[in-house]
Amino acid sequence: MHTLKQILERKASNEIWSITPDATVYEAIKAMADKRAGALLVMDGANLNGIISERDYAREVILKGRASKDTLVSEIMSSNIISAPSTDGVKTSLGLMTEHHIRHLPIVDDGVVIGVVSLGDLVKDVISDQQSTIEQLENYIRG
Repeated sequence: MHTLKQILERKASNEIWSITPDATVYEAIKAMADKRAGALLVMDGANLNGIISERDYAREVILKGRASKDTLVSEIMSSNIISAPSTDGVKTSLGLMTEHHIRHLPIVDDGVVIGVVSLGDLVKDVISDQQSTIEQLENYIRG
């Protein structure tokens, strides 16, 4: 299994997509749509304040009848941030994400955000690793 640092290095784009806490939820949803992302980090400069996801939008705006253009990101973001260092492995990170019911994991080294991985990124790595193992076993069996 790989480390989160290796996963980040393999991603086509390791750009950190973020929004400020004082932006509107409408701006956040528009940014997510433009980036084809399910979540954005909420950053105040270099400080990670939270994360906002499509799920937050559905639960805190749509279901409560709030207006996305009048609601600030800071009002609905998840501020209990679960993060991991880049040295953590895929298996550990999958366990952390499952335990906390999250789909996006900020990668933080020494207080600095260096990237984000999604559940899909990690599952893709597990599948690739299993595929490689299968190919090695097939080659061994064939001699």
